Amino acid sequence: MLAKRIIPCLDVDQGRVKKGINFVNLTDVGDPAQIAAEYQRQGADELVFLDITATNQQRKTMVDVVEQVSRQVFMPLTVGGGITSITEIQALLKAGADKVSLNSAAVADPGLITAGAKKFGNQCIVVAIDVKTDPSSGKQLVYTHGGQQKTSLEAVAWAKQVVALGAGELLVTSMDQDGTKAGFAIDLYRQLGAAVDVPIIASGGAGSLQDFVDVFQSADVAGALAASVFHYHELTIAQVKSTLRQAGVNVR
Repeated sequence: MLAKRIIPCLDVDQGRVKKGINFVNLTDVGDPAQIAAEYQRQGADELVFLDITATNQQRKTMVDVVEQVSRQVFMPLTVGGGITSITEIQALLKAGADKVSLNSAAVADPGLITAGAKKFGNQCIVVAIDVKTDPSSGKQLVYTHGGQQKTSLEAVAWAKQVVALGAGELLVTSMDQDGTKAGFAIDLYRQLGAAVDVPIIASGGAGSLQDFVDVFQSADVAGALAASVFHYHELTIAQVKSTLRQAGVNVR
């Protein structure tokens, strides 16, 4: 059984790490390269770098910031935000990314998933899915543009589609849980785990050590991503891994 991954996330806006609640009210956390170096020291298994305003500002991911971060870490680095072409994927991989995360571009042009997988390998293409419960229908709908634009896509059906197109991994964020520290959206991950056969990274809602135990014991996810609990030193990577080991969860 593969070891579960603990993954800090850097949500970057204008070259600075930011964090909010439910994708809004962002506050400044610090310099991406310095924070990345700290997570390398703590023993994170992977790092996710998301340029969270690139799509809405119609600009490319900041390659220079990615280069600065990649020089600080020796763990796999996933980069996303504003990626719309094979050329941009190639530039980010050259800058030090190991994988790229597609969200809005995947919805707008699903063929980019297939083209990227064919050129760079399925393992390189992560599709990020931002999910929010629709209050009128109760459906789990996909959002794009940093959580600002609702689509008619249902999360589980979209997950199946992107995997069929070549996605090698899914990074699924519950917007309902994001920044709330109320725990992961376990029911969502159970549904996704039953629907697809690629690794799923759970994101949104981590607030305690028990939240990490619960998501790994209750849903078929390969990794758990968190931001604010790590950024604000409420939990360390070592604490999370120690607790998981004590609970019988296989971690690195």
